[in-house]
Amino acid sequence: MSFVIRCLDCGQTAPYFPASANCTHCGNEWREAEYDYDALAQSLPASLAARPFDLWRYRELLPIRNPNPSLSLGEGGTPLIRAINLGMMLGNPNIFIKDERQGPTGSFKDRQAAVTIAALKEAGITEMVAASTGNVAIAYSAYAARAGIKLWAFVTSLVPAVKMREIALYGSQVIKVTASYDQAKQLAAQFARQRGLYQDMGARTITSIEAMKTIAFEISEQLTALLGPRTSSTGKPMWQTPDWYIQAISGGMGPIGVSKGFRELKRMGLTENIPAFGPIQTEGCAPMVNSWKKGLEKAEPVTTPRTHIETLATGDPGRAYTFLRNTVNETNGAFESVTDEEAFRAMHVLAKMEGISVEPAAAVAVAGLIKLIRNGQVKSTDVVVVNCTGHTMPAEQSVLGENWSRNITMPAQSAEGKPEDGLLAALASVAPDRFPRVVIVDDSADSRRLIRRILQSQGDYQILEAPNGQEGLELIRRELPDLIILDLMMPEMDGFAVLDALRATAETAEIPVIVASAKELTADEKTRLGGHIQALMQKGDFMNDEFLDEVQALIQ
Repeated sequence: MSFVIRCLDCGQTAPYFPASANCTHCGNEWREAEYDYDALAQSLPASLAARPFDLWRYRELLPIRNPNPSLSLGEGGTPLIRAINLGMMLGNPNIFIKDERQGPTGSFKDRQAAVTIAALKEAGITEMVAASTGNVAIAYSAYAARAGIKLWAFVTSLVPAVKMREIALYGSQVIKVTASYDQAKQLAAQFARQRGLYQDMGARTITSIEAMKTIAFEISEQLTALLGPRTSSTGKPMWQTPDWYIQAISGGMGPIGVSKGFRELKRMGLTENIPAFGPIQTEGCAPMVNSWKKGLEKAEPVTTPRTHIETLATGDPGRAYTFLRNTVNETNGAFESVTDEEAFRAMHVLAKMEGISVEPAAAVAVAGLIKLIRNGQVKSTDVVVVNCTGHTMPAEQSVLGENWSRNITMPAQSAEGKPEDGLLAALASVAPDRFPRVVIVDDSADSRRLIRRILQSQGDYQILEAPNGQEGLELIRRELPDLIILDLMMPEMDGFAVLDALRATAETAEIPVIVASAKELTADEKTRLGGHIQALMQKGDFMNDEFLDEVQALIQ
């Protein structure tokens, strides 16, 4: 498929050559690829059915003249996972995670590396330079090794040692720079100029942006398969698009590429809408967020990043902010920032609620989603896709905090070689003297599972469940638990009736009750509850610290 490179300043078009980094007319470094969208609108949809679900499925929309299958490591085609428990906690049933951890080297940078290395190989380039906070150098190292291209990887000394070792494992030359990431980029650029080598320039690299847009293509196809086609204003069935796309950012390349992908889908007539964009940064290095909230057209650099999440420590985003700012404003999106602590907490929540372990940079996006939902910008009916960008790493002690493990010392064996009291003695040293007992009464199996999961993540509790009011009352009278978590809105015997029955018997009248309700209560209903329960929690608001604090205060 034919394509040209268009300068974003002067509009000049030219053929694509990877070694040519500037517009030949005005010298601008910011350019993008353009394709014959009208022709593709007719041919592409019919071609997709017979193709594997990977990045090269969209090869006519990539700046590679002759894709080389032998270079592929299986990039693209990552799952789109509905976050059922997280959605229930936040009151939004349509939260999806684009799980980019499942790329060949474990991050969305595999897309960037796959397309760029393919272009370099096609152009006969055998050596390149890249500055990185970790993941991009790992991805480039893997693909460069496969293509026989030497990589010089400039990384800051703050990059985790395990990532540096992985870069070196592929045979790349690691240059560790004891300075900020922005300074490492400057050294990499100087090194590339001196040696006349190809340099990856992040968001200014055409192949990087083109690779990232395949995320948008995949999301639209996957949402269409999950939710069914969307009907256009003219009644035509079209591909789905989310209402929000949320991603953690450092230099902003990912969302810039993804936004181009959604724009191309709309230009080809395959979709009608472009999602609102939510780029998230960590508060210790948030030049884009801070500048956007001030209404600035150019970003104010952060000269001294103060964050433990080094992979997001780009203090000077340059012109990438301008492009991303335009996207956010045009789509009615929002920049947002979160603290390192909020990101670490989101890591715990995502792992415990969904079984998805992410690195802190990816958790920043999840924490940002929580913040956007809480402040009302993301609505409960919105379809949201969060890019889980990151390379799962071994969890650090600083993330886990204290008391994350317990020790078991097995008893000494007797002369006959049999353990004294066996496993029971060992478990007795772990368990508290008395296990707090909790009864959950809720007619929704999903709600019971979610509450159980939250409690289990906080400690060792004996948890009993009942699917309706009558069975719940019988269970409570029989077991006399230490705490009751009670749904109000149940058929036949509702939570109000259960409370009345509990108050009528001395042995159950004093058991603490936390009431959970899926709807706003009337003044009369609140009066009816007054003085008889420990707390009233709205379903969809279980993320609040108040819920966990109430539970722990009552049963520990």
